[in-house]
Amino acid sequence: MYNLEKYVIFGGTPLKGQVAVSGAKNSALAIVTAAALADSECYLKNVPRESDILTIVEILRELGVKVDYQNSTMRIDGSSLCSYQAPYELVRKMRASFYTAGLLLARLGKAEVPLPGGCSLGSRPVDFHIKGFQALGAEINIEHGLMKAEAKKLVGTKIYINRSSVGATINLMLAASLAEGTTILENAAKEPEIVDLAIFLNSMGAKVKGAGTNVIKIEGVKKLSGAEYSIIPDRIEAGTLMIAAAITGGEVLVTDLVPEHVRSTVLNLQEAGIQVEEGLSEIKINATERPRSVDVETAPYPGFPTDLQQPFVSLMSVAEGTSIIRETIFDRFRYVDELRRMGADIKVEHGTAIVRGVSKLTGAPVEATDLRAGAALILAGLAAEGVTEVLGIEHIDRGYEDFDGKLHKLGARINRVKVD
Repeated sequence: MYNLEKYVIFGGTPLKGQVAVSGAKNSALAIVTAAALADSECYLKNVPRESDILTIVEILRELGVKVDYQNSTMRIDGSSLCSYQAPYELVRKMRASFYTAGLLLARLGKAEVPLPGGCSLGSRPVDFHIKGFQALGAEINIEHGLMKAEAKKLVGTKIYINRSSVGATINLMLAASLAEGTTILENAAKEPEIVDLAIFLNSMGAKVKGAGTNVIKIEGVKKLSGAEYSIIPDRIEAGTLMIAAAITGGEVLVTDLVPEHVRSTVLNLQEAGIQVEEGLSEIKINATERPRSVDVETAPYPGFPTDLQQPFVSLMSVAEGTSIIRETIFDRFRYVDELRRMGADIKVEHGTAIVRGVSKLTGAPVEATDLRAGAALILAGLAAEGVTEVLGIEHIDRGYEDFDGKLHKLGARINRVKVD
């Protein structure tokens, strides 16, 4: 037997107050890995303390990189990078660990990286990464769940990225930054995390242009040097907190964010009848009435993010009317059965959730199936009548820093307790 933890939530309390957003997990994972491309020390600020970040730090240390992580700051010295073999027991924990493949090919010309794990979200192949590495000149073999890659030198070329993959775009940016010649990534992802990575790489001496558009040009350089950088706020955490205020009928000021990064979320909340006031780096949510139903379709940035689909379905489960939520990115409706246990009226057909709003949810024991599903269940519990117990909260720790602490600050009655 070993100790697990769960959240016990006493619902029905409107959230009120002010809360700050942490650094972006998805940006930090890429930038922390990229810092090891440098031949000297990098100093990173606004790094969120989440289990996924701790995992990438452990992986880098196993590869020989020196990492000092205190509070939200991190010092990374990649000059001691020496091993090309990423440890299976760590890589299997999350998909972003595969970024080490781009790092190792760029720095050492060789990489042995297990095919990664992470949230169970249907098909999320790394084929796009592998094809990109091959286009840059790497010879690759897949053996027993392990990618073995080797390149005497990486040479820039033109690469078309299928499905506008964020992960593949990041990995190929890492590899191409030290390649010989120019690499052009077509159909590149346009997410803010891609732009953040490009700015950081350029601060180290890379030559990256076009980030934020669907064509990114990377002129390879011989070496990258250490730099100081602050990671952007987490737009998914910001959106989750905004939806939390809306579902509880609360009044919350969410600070330390970039309003432009959550534009689609703001528009959908406004369509649902939620009052939204924007400042330069803050957004105030005032939910005075029951939300109205809204039809939503997930899409790559700047569309509505797939990572906010689950929390938004929780909101729509108590909205007035029927909502149609279409998921176009990943297969991620497994959590719906858990919401139904709380009284939600949801039917899923062919990647689409039909959500008939109910007047109230009721507390129940539920289990998180992945990171964002966990957030959705917490939000449902905050709005529900009675007590909700959420198991599987290790998923939530992967991508939300001190989530229960921030909700506590807003008046939520949520406790983290041990379970045998």
